[in-house]
This record gives sequence, structure tokens and C-alpha cells, in this order.
Amino acid sequence: MARCIELSRIAAREGELPFACVICRDGKVVVEATNQVSRDGDVTRHAELVAISTAQRILGRGRLGGCTLYSNVEPCVMCSLPMRESRISRVVFSIKSPLMGGFSRWNVLDDKNLSSVMMGYVPKPPEIVPGILMQEAEAVWHEWNPLIWSIIRKRGVFGGHFRHGGDDTRGDGGEQSVEGPSSGATTSGGGRGSQ
Repeated sequence: MARCIELSRIAAREGELPFACVICRDGKVVVEATNQVSRDGDVTRHAELVAISTAQRILGRGRLGGCTLYSNVEPCVMCSLPMRESRISRVVFSIKSPLMGGFSRWNVLDDKNLSSVMMGYVPKPPEIVPGILMQEAEAVWHEWNPLIWSIIRKRGVFGGHFRHGGDDTRGDGGEQSVEGPSSGATTSGGGRGSQ
């Protein structure tokens, strides 16, 4: 997660919104991605989508079972369905997105009904681990633009306590530590823009 947060800082320096994603398998980084929406003029170039696509090419398959996806911000609803379809095993994120999140708002990541109705197409939900290094991730957004960050927080776009369906997702207030990915071969990609 620490590497993902550093990538979000790099994205901001490159003129993107500070979004980033890292996908790991067996403790090794498969792919790193930063936002490429501004660069490519394409609203679908969210870090998570670019990372998933690149990981599928690198691993030579569409299914990403056994992989963990790290994102500095809760994946949006657009990014969440491909995570389910590609069978990502675990999704770890820092900052909650109660307005657009694919977990806390729209529940695509954890919707068990999708699996039961669309068997074979949408597998069981991945393990969700929210709130990891949240303060560090928020600091990048504050560094990027303190005024915009304060507006984002005030309007409830990002931030807040990790609650899902009215309860803590783990019952511990969202405070949990997870070791970040170990170093390994990386491929840069990119992703989100107008979330």
C-alpha cells in the first residue's frame, strides 16, 4: 500500500488526479498503475482498469485469482465490476469514497446476489480490506491541492469512517494494518480521472 500511495503522488506530479493501483500475486508486484485520464483524454483510464488490463496481459490470462489489488482510494463502481469479473481475490484500499465507491456506496465489490444470479460470470466477492494507511493517502491529496481536498472532504466525496450497510466492515473501526507488496518486477500503467 505504501508503494501505491507513492504512485498517487507521482500521478499528481504528472498532471493527473492522485489515483494509483498496484496488483500483486504471491507477494510480488505484477503491475503498478497511475491515473492516465488527462494524459489519454479518456475517462475510462482509471488506475484500477489499466492495472487489471495490464496484469491480464502480463499473466497471460483473464482471470486474476490469487491476486491482491491495492488502491489508494476505494474503487469506483465502474472499476469494481471488472474486479469481480477478473476474479481478483482481495481488494485493499485506503480512502473511503461514500459518494462513488463500489463498496461503501454501490456494493458491487461485496454483492453476493451478483454471484448467485450470474454464476460463472461474476464469481464470489473478493476479500475487502478498507482503511489501510488512510492518513498517508489523504496527505497526498492534501499536498496535491489543499483547497480542493477540503472541498472533497466537506462534500463527502472521499473520507469518513469505514462503514458498510451501517456497520464497520470488520467491527474494529477500520483500523487494520496490512503489509504492502514486496518489491518485484513492475510495469507502469494508469487510470482514473473524473471520480
